[in-house]
Amino acid sequence: MMAHYKTTNTQKPREDLSLKETSPKITGRAASAMGPMTAFNLVEQMQYLYVRVVKARGLPQPCDPYVELKIGNYKGTTKHLEKNPYSEWNLVFSFNRERIQNTSVEILVKDKALAVEHGHEVIGRFAFNVSDAPTRVPPDSPLAPQWYRLMDQNQIKGELMLAFWIGTQADEVFPDAWHADTASVISGYGVSDTRSKVYISPRIWYLRVNAIEAQDLQLRDKNNRGQPVEIFVKATLGRLVLRSKVSQTKTTNVAWNQDIMFVVAEPFEEDLVVTVEENLINKEGSFTLGRCEIPLKNVEKRNTGSAAAAKWHDLWRTEVVENKEVRFASKIQMRISLDGGYHVLDEPAHSLSDLRPTAKILWKPAIGNLELGILSASGLPPMKPENRVNAYCVAKYGPKWVRTRTIVDSCDPKWNEQYTWDVYDPCTVITIAVFQNGYLHSWDKPGGPMDLPIGKVKIRLSTLVIDKIYTNSHPLVVMQPSGVKKMGEIQLAVRFSCTNKMNMLLTYGRPLLPKMHYLVPLSKDQISMLSEQAAYTLALRLSRAEPPLRKEVVDYVLDVKTHLWSLRKAKVNFDRIVKVMDGVFGVVKWFDGICKWTNPFSTVLVLIIFCVVVIYPGLILPALFFYFSKEGIWNFWKRPKKILHIDADLSHAYTVLPDVLDEEFDPFPTRRTEEVLRRRYDRLRSMAGSIQTLLGDIAAQGERVQSILSWRDPRATAIFTSLCIIAGIIFWYVPFQCIPLLAGMYVLRHPWLRDQLPPYHYNFFRRMPAKTDIFL
Repeated sequence: MMAHYKTTNTQKPREDLSLKETSPKITGRAASAMGPMTAFNLVEQMQYLYVRVVKARGLPQPCDPYVELKIGNYKGTTKHLEKNPYSEWNLVFSFNRERIQNTSVEILVKDKALAVEHGHEVIGRFAFNVSDAPTRVPPDSPLAPQWYRLMDQNQIKGELMLAFWIGTQADEVFPDAWHADTASVISGYGVSDTRSKVYISPRIWYLRVNAIEAQDLQLRDKNNRGQPVEIFVKATLGRLVLRSKVSQTKTTNVAWNQDIMFVVAEPFEEDLVVTVEENLINKEGSFTLGRCEIPLKNVEKRNTGSAAAAKWHDLWRTEVVENKEVRFASKIQMRISLDGGYHVLDEPAHSLSDLRPTAKILWKPAIGNLELGILSASGLPPMKPENRVNAYCVAKYGPKWVRTRTIVDSCDPKWNEQYTWDVYDPCTVITIAVFQNGYLHSWDKPGGPMDLPIGKVKIRLSTLVIDKIYTNSHPLVVMQPSGVKKMGEIQLAVRFSCTNKMNMLLTYGRPLLPKMHYLVPLSKDQISMLSEQAAYTLALRLSRAEPPLRKEVVDYVLDVKTHLWSLRKAKVNFDRIVKVMDGVFGVVKWFDGICKWTNPFSTVLVLIIFCVVVIYPGLILPALFFYFSKEGIWNFWKRPKKILHIDADLSHAYTVLPDVLDEEFDPFPTRRTEEVLRRRYDRLRSMAGSIQTLLGDIAAQGERVQSILSWRDPRATAIFTSLCIIAGIIFWYVPFQCIPLLAGMYVLRHPWLRDQLPPYHYNFFRRMPAKTDIFL
């Protein structure tokens, strides 16, 4: 079908892209010998030494105190407090117990000003052994801090309030703690960019602006009434500007009756600005005939398909006439509403993680919970420009985004963090992506490197068995300009639990999207434009969090480039259609073998069954349903036991040509040379020609059916009409059961009774005229 798309004999060696079963040390639902059960029962428990430095008292004054902790090669410090007699830090330090090479912790209180003057900055010190730290298991209450004396040369130099304990990543202070393994490599504000966080997407709405008509417009130049003029509505929201079609009326009262739609996020920060503009076709530029601003907080919110109330708004314009400011006023009628009955599509339709409408009053109760344990990764490649691996994960399901902490300088990072989501529909997808933190060493440099994607995994919840814990190592597979590449593996633990099985079963009979998508449907162009707006709005809001979830991260998780052209994906989709039709073609081939008596025993058996079914037609539907039930029960033993993962063969990952990949990763708009573009255009024309021929053949078959009774070929229509009259008379007297019986006997007749030429009805149909010969 595609002349310029063929495989190559020199394929690159294949990597192992299979999904592997793992056996992590997780407690699951029951307590075990590994320790008491905690909320983090889908990840391996990692022990940490926590030291909370609260405040100090009785220090020599004046001083600029700060606290320094030392344990082995690790050292952590607090901020210094200038001339502050009430020294309070309230900071938690965290040390991974597996990496602790010393048994004692030394805590020093130092004076920054004293170090500058005398070179000796230590005010006092306190030490304790790691083995003396008590163990705390949530949900126990936090450990109460105590006052400890600070000693220096056998003299008391004040007191320091501390608390230290042994805990796990389930401790509530873990996300905001100062982690020694990270801070030992990174200093400054970059440390805050390594912590784990949870983000909630802002609630986003569709803003519908229906411009109906305008009255009493003051046109720019009344002497140009004879010239062609265009009058249109322009709506502005922030940086986005959309315009309506040109009004067909050219008077001072014009009408449009057109919808202009935006995506807006709560809280609403910008006002809607609507202007009516006039444009003379023979002149450049446009002229504003009136302008109005509408605060979004005053816009009506609607949850049903009924139209919003039409309102008149004043359009104002100020001009200088004879050295005086004159203000002109006209009116515009609009319906403006925030449509909460839609689900704002911010993800591709094939991998939606949420199907609920914007308005909370329309939400159904949750049907279950999704638990995700992000355990570890292995074999991550070093990323440029630092040629090191500083990896973190982002998981997105519904409006909730989670980000793990960054593990610095490790190709095999261990996160062991667990998160939970409410599930409202089982036919949804969770996305887990791995990124290289590119801002750790360039946080203060404008235009620094981005967070580079390493790979991602998508899991459809409906394919999971309820309450089963899936522990797998998922390959991180990406397509690059050089071809397919495995970027390592990520180990996950996933569990989907259902709290209301009846509600979950009922969801399979409900519409996939909220009712508004069917009562007041949006066009494909509107959906495409609004999806881009939604992704941009989410990226803008999430990038304002601390630490920010940057635009490149949001775009990669949301697959914002999935709609761009790719010859490889087009070939993949064509092969998918062929594979879907393989079943139909297989049945046709089997039936052709039955008709040709390839296996006489099978043909006789089919003939007997056919006669029984025709004589007793009431057996048709029961037999059909019993057959389907038999197939379902039989296939139960062959059901998939693993989560579906990347299929490299289906994706043509190893057979795609380098030039095709270069086209796929070419930015939009293209930057390639004229020669390269000409070659791509010729290849596209070849593929499009094949598709054009296929569509023409399909259209011709349908037009032949229409032309049978249309008298376009009068002789053919006369023959068919005469045969129908004769057939009607015969079938009036012949019992109905004889008709399919004789037809079946004719179709299944022995090859001795067959002619090698096509049958009469096939020849007759092929001679019917189509419209192929009447268009240019």
